[in-house]
Amino acid sequence: MAEESSRSKDFREQGFLHLKGFVSKQMCEKMKARMKELVDVWDPVAEKPAPFTTDSKTQVEAQGKSDYFLDSADRIHFFIEKEAADEDGKLKDMKKKFSALNKVGHGLHVKDPTFREYSHSDKVLELVHELGWKDPVLPQSMYIFKQPVTGGEVTSHQDSSFLYTTPRPTCLGLWLALDAATTENGCLWARPGSHRESVRRVFVRNPEHFETGNSDATQLIFETLAGKDPAWEWEGKMPEGCDEFGKGLKDKGFIPVECEAGDLVVIHGQVDHLSLANTSNKPRETFQLHLVEGPSEGITWSPRNWLQYPAGKPFP
Repeated sequence: MAEESSRSKDFREQGFLHLKGFVSKQMCEKMKARMKELVDVWDPVAEKPAPFTTDSKTQVEAQGKSDYFLDSADRIHFFIEKEAADEDGKLKDMKKKFSALNKVGHGLHVKDPTFREYSHSDKVLELVHELGWKDPVLPQSMYIFKQPVTGGEVTSHQDSSFLYTTPRPTCLGLWLALDAATTENGCLWARPGSHRESVRRVFVRNPEHFETGNSDATQLIFETLAGKDPAWEWEGKMPEGCDEFGKGLKDKGFIPVECEAGDLVVIHGQVDHLSLANTSNKPRETFQLHLVEGPSEGITWSPRNWLQYPAGKPFP
């Protein structure tokens, strides 16, 4: 049996891994330039972008009533900050469409050659295999903007809540910094060892809407899986006592993961993580992949997950 690598050991013990200089700064700039091109040709009037939020009180309402969100699984869709939308959900200022964006997803790894080049690279595949995934498939990619001054917080969550597999959760996140990410501009915070905790809840398609046929019911809901975990105290929100500088997060076991452009943070699907708002004047763009173990390993993608490819289309 091959000796376990130091990266694999660190990942197994902590639940996440910070790999410095995983890709070149040139590749980061190539991705940023390509995203600018995509935004330049994007027509917010024609596409009617949906606001995006991760706050428990508004997430179900924001994403649960949007066909645009559900239809984004294997496409390139644009999601705006909630403050950039008017009462009808439309972009307030068409001249500022780039700075209004929260993220682009969820099929960049499928549809765009620049993002596909990185997503399906040998380097990514070799890393994933090294960490123990044998038949990885890639359901989702996201480009996150975390805009200067206006980039919103991402509340405490586990990625497996949104990409759930059975009989065991197998989600793995690859968080690539395209800009330097610091405590000043909204870097990632993670709670070491929290990958040993159960998946607390799942974000799924609402059977009342999709099976019963109640068109007035929201399309997406959260369902509780593990109700006694102490982390429920801050699940889907920010820990009490947390301020814009991260005060209170360390008391709950979170640590900041500051990155340079090109650094990669690998995140176990059950690791509790979040990021604060970007109140600085510095950008903090990232490109993120989420993969799961494939069917040859006896793993099934939940048919109730919010993200579903068109019938008969497999994950790449």
